[in-house]
Amino acid sequence: MTDPEIIDNIRSGNTQAFQLLVERHQEMVFRTALGFVHVKEEAEDIAQEVFISVFRSMSQFTGQSEFSTWLYRIVVNTSLNQLRKKKRQEWLQSAGDALTQVFERATDDKNPEQTMLEEERDRAVRRAIDSLSKKQRTALILQKYDELSQREIAEIMQISEGAVEQHLQRARQNLQKKLAPLVG
Repeated sequence: MTDPEIIDNIRSGNTQAFQLLVERHQEMVFRTALGFVHVKEEAEDIAQEVFISVFRSMSQFTGQSEFSTWLYRIVVNTSLNQLRKKKRQEWLQSAGDALTQVFERATDDKNPEQTMLEEERDRAVRRAIDSLSKKQRTALILQKYDELSQREIAEIMQISEGAVEQHLQRARQNLQKKLAPLVG
């Protein structure tokens, strides 16, 4: 059954058909949300919020674009709204948490110093991605996490393919500048 057929069933009153849409798209929704928030539990919360929003606004889907394009827009907007709401933790607190985790891992194969350095590198990459402009971050996440084409990203972001390319180039340049000290 195709997405349009499922949507027609839902609109005809068969709300059970909504489960098919959820099953078909839940991995993409979660993966995209995770690209924005970097925390599994938060991405799961966003995914749940997205599907509630989709169910409530199903009547607003006009079919002018693919359902997946409309869904991506909702995921991106919900993720960005979550980031706006979320207060960022202090760097020292997260570093302290990392230290605690390192010393609590008694059976870890890596030494504590290496583990701490890897975790700090990962946090630095996430901070660098989070510091990109909204459009650069969105284009980068959709390309890297969801492996979408520039055409698909352009449809989701409602901009031209050239603008997508420009946002991706700027994102790469900005990340290179911000992460240069890590790489050497």
